[in-house]
Parts: sequence; C-alpha cells; structure tokens
Amino acid sequence: MIRAIHALSFRRRSLLIALCLSAASAMISEPALARGPDGIADVAEKVIDAVVNISTTQTVEAKGGESRRAIPQLPPGSPFEEFFDDFFKNRRGGKNGGLQTHKTNSLGSGFIVDAAGIVVTNNHVIADSDEINVILNDGTKVKAETVGVDKKTDLAVLKFKPPHPLTAVKFGDSDKLRLGEWVIAIGNPFSLGGSVTAGIVSARNRDINNGPYDSYIQTDASINRGNSGGPLFNLEGEVVGVNTLIISPSGGSIGIGFAVPSKTVAGVVDQLRQFGELRRGWLGVRIQQVTDEIADSLNIKPTRGALVAGVEDKGPAKPAGIEPGDVIIAFDGKDIKEPKDLSRLVADTAVGKAVKVTIIRKGKEETKKVTLGRLDDSDKATPVSIKTKPDDDDKPVTQKALGLDLAALSKDLRARYKIKDSVKGVIVTDVDADSDAAEKRLSAGDVIVEVAQEAVSSASDIRKRVDQLKKDGKKAVLLMVSNGAGELRFVALSLK
Repeated sequence: MIRAIHALSFRRRSLLIALCLSAASAMISEPALARGPDGIADVAEKVIDAVVNISTTQTVEAKGGESRRAIPQLPPGSPFEEFFDDFFKNRRGGKNGGLQTHKTNSLGSGFIVDAAGIVVTNNHVIADSDEINVILNDGTKVKAETVGVDKKTDLAVLKFKPPHPLTAVKFGDSDKLRLGEWVIAIGNPFSLGGSVTAGIVSARNRDINNGPYDSYIQTDASINRGNSGGPLFNLEGEVVGVNTLIISPSGGSIGIGFAVPSKTVAGVVDQLRQFGELRRGWLGVRIQQVTDEIADSLNIKPTRGALVAGVEDKGPAKPAGIEPGDVIIAFDGKDIKEPKDLSRLVADTAVGKAVKVTIIRKGKEETKKVTLGRLDDSDKATPVSIKTKPDDDDKPVTQKALGLDLAALSKDLRARYKIKDSVKGVIVTDVDADSDAAEKRLSAGDVIVEVAQEAVSSASDIRKRVDQLKKDGKKAVLLMVSNGAGELRFVALSLK
C-alpha cells in the first residue's frame, strides 16, 4: 500500500514537472515566433547573391548665371578681382555665362532573373541616366544597358555581361499571398549595401492612385530610400513583388511600403525582353465609376462594374456592339467590381485575343465578343473646350429643370461654346450654385444627350422625363452629358 502511494506520488510529480517544462518552452518560443519564422535566415542566404545594387550617373547642366549667385561681388578695381574672375568665371563656365555640367549619382536595387545577366529594377531608379552600373553582392561592378522600360508600372529590365556564374531567382505567384503572411525585403537602403528586413503582407490590391494599373502589395517589412527596385520574397525564396514606394513623412520607413505584385512584373518583364516595349490590350472604351446613384438609376444591384461613357469609333468595342451607357460587369470570365479592375485586366490581355465581355444594358445582362486591339501608350493632350459666359443682352430662351437653365442648340450657341456639329441634345446655359448639378460639376456649355437612357432634343423633353421619373418613385436620374468636343460622361442627379 505504501509503495502504491509512493508510486502514485512519483507519477504526479513527473506529470507536474512535464507540464512546467512545457509551459517554460511555450514562454520561450512565443517571443521567438514574434520575431518571425526560423526560415528567414535560410531564405536570405539562398537568394542574397541574386540581389544587386544599381548605380547610375547623370550629367546635369546648369546655366552659368545660376552659378554666379554664389560669386562674391567685389568693387571694380579691387586687388582680388582678377583672382576671383579666374577662379569663379573662367573655371566655372566663362564670363559669358556658358552652360556648366556636373554629374550626380544615385543608388537603387534590383535582382537577377536570368543567369545570362538580366536584371529587373524600377524605372525611376535608372530614368534619365547616362551610365548604369550593376554592383553584385561580392562587390563586382559591371556596366549595364537598358533592355526596356514601362513607366506606367515603373519597371525596367537591364542586361549586363556576367563576369562569373550568377545566381538567379524565380517569380512566385503573388495571387496566392495571404494577409499576415511573412515576406522578406532585400535591397540597398540609404546606400548601405545588401540589407535584409522581414515583415508581413499588410494588404493586397492596394490602389494609391499612383498609376492606371495600381494593385500594390502593402507590407510592413522595412523599405527605405535605396530599396527601390529590390525584390520582395516569400518564404520559398520566390519573388512575389518589386519594392517601389513608401509612405513616410520623414523619408524613412514607418511600416507602410508598396511592391508591384509579381503577376504584373512577370508579364511586363516577358514583353520587355521580347519586344523592348509593352504591348497592352485595348478595348476602345472610356469608362467611369458606377456610383450608388447611377446603379439605382440603372437597376444594378449590388453596385458594381465599369460604366461605358464613350466608345472609340475605330476601337474593338464598337463593332462588337458595346455602347455608351452599358455597364461592364465581367471581362474574359473575371468579375469587374470597379473601373480599375477592367483597366488592369484589359491591359494584361494579349493583343488580338477574342474575349467575352458581359454587360448590363437597360437592366438586362448581355454577352459581347470582342477581339482586343493594341493600346497606344503615347501621351496625347486632350483639347479642352473653351466655355465663355453669354452676354446678358443675348441670352437664349431657356427652361429650368434639375437646377439647370436649358436651351435648344442653335448655331449661335454652338459657336459661343465651341460645340461640334456632331453633338446633339440640349445645352446647359447656367447652373444653380446650390443645386446637385453644381456639386456634380455640370457647367454652362455642357450638352445633355440622354435622360434615363432616352435621347432628348429639347428642354421640354427633359422636363417630361424628369416628371415621369418622379411619378415612378425614382430617387435619381441618369444623364448622358457631352462636352463641346463630343466626349461623353454620365452624371446622376437627385430628384428630391
């Protein structure tokens, strides 16, 4: 009996010791996990030789007059006048103020994607540079040349002749990243050389209005000046993003950094290597946001899609039957929640590919088949129609509706507001400053083409349509509005 009690006590003591050791182990492991997973060191060791520093040199010209601001002003005949003339003027551009040049240097980051000497970085790292050098992790410095750049995604591809066998890294699938997943940034912050930082994925598909195809990965891994163009790795050692931007009032990391996702980068890199330029898909439509008011006017629930505000005459959408007023809710089998979704999907689709486009027209879904063209990426200035205020002595006959003064289009009004003959509808001659129309930025010279998707040709047409919509219990009315050049947009005005 005594032996049994002793044995039981021993077992209890053993169990208590085991529980204490387990608790102690947990207390030790939790802070360790808070610093990140153990695999970070292994990943860094594996990929760091593929990360490079990018050194650029740019020659900057300055007028001699600018330099003379710093030249001491001496009275004529001063014994030091000849000395200062020789030092400041003759050596720094001449007495006649010729152009002086000096070189500026900048440093960024990049990574090798092909052992043949292909490097990916940011366009802003190498923009306007006269000379580009790639500095390998072992300190070897090699001259590089540009293969191609894409300003809209801020990406560039370089190439150089390898001085010895290189380490290259592969792209991972950024679409598989989860919020809270650990990632590693490696780069050249503040020109300190290869530095490793770790953090988590804070957000995906982040739009910060930096460009037309914004879809950034947001991370709290420390990213600073000089990290631009460097890779963001997952724990498999795959590149899931290119570190591009930070938000910081001080210029240093505050835990908000942005990387271009690898899905975008891989497609851009392939095209730059193949063509030296980007060949983006083109649908040939101008689109705008579907607001809650517009969605209510068009009976679209829930609010989603991209509203077609205009269709290019020579674009792919027109022969496919897409019209202004259509709302695109799916493209090539992928849902469209907002206009930028459509812009990104179209741009990423191969030129010449036939795709299905799902639209909502007058409350009903339809599917159109469109063969994509090629987007012209050249920046073109959009002519702005000049709107003049009519003279008090020459006011046209107008009617009021929706806080607008409306009139029939006449030759005089077309000339006054520079409205093309092809534009049809009812012209706005004045806007009540306290109206919803003013808040939505309607102004004199705008032409109302349609009301609730029905063409109008007189102010009375608009009043009749508005009165009927009010009787039907509608809260808002959708207007198709044209400027003088014929560019269309949609505006939803409250009927209250």
